[in-house]
Amino acid sequence: MTNDLIAKAAIDRRMAEIITPVIEDLGFELVRVRLMSGKTTTLQIMCDKPDGGIEVDHLSDITQAIGAVLDVEDPIVEEYTLEVSSPGIDRPLTRLKDFDMFEGYEAKIETEELIDGRRRFKGALAGVEDDEVLINVEEGTIGLKFDWLSDAKLVLTDDLIKEMLRQRKASGAIDETQFDEIQTDESAEGED
Repeated sequence: MTNDLIAKAAIDRRMAEIITPVIEDLGFELVRVRLMSGKTTTLQIMCDKPDGGIEVDHLSDITQAIGAVLDVEDPIVEEYTLEVSSPGIDRPLTRLKDFDMFEGYEAKIETEELIDGRRRFKGALAGVEDDEVLINVEEGTIGLKFDWLSDAKLVLTDDLIKEMLRQRKASGAIDETQFDEIQTDESAEGED
């Protein structure tokens, strides 16, 4: 059963059924899928490694594999553009484990129905308890059932950026040996 934060509309759920096995066979996870219709139709697919840190080369491999399966299955009638991306730093939170993984970071959460007179909640994530997402709001820590959520994403903060850079460095995604030493030309100082 795919949660509706990963795939909201029926067509998105159908896309998720088709592409999830392909993505998982390559060692990745589906974060979100959306078929966007406007002047042009775009199938947006967001993937990540189970432990984070997906690279551009991976996205290319995933795009080719998904493209091949969609050509065979042909689930979209009209012409469309396939867009495969990583979740980014201020990523959408679409799976219960995301709320646990990003505990302590600021997030914006929206619910389908009014909960205590409101739909929008912003605060630091406080983990997960059973099927509830915990978030620290001004009034204190509250629990929101995962099934109540309509949208959730991390808020871009300095702490989040620092942590993502630290993870990328630790995973070897950033190779500091590829950068030159910073050199200053002290002889140029004080000259007119």
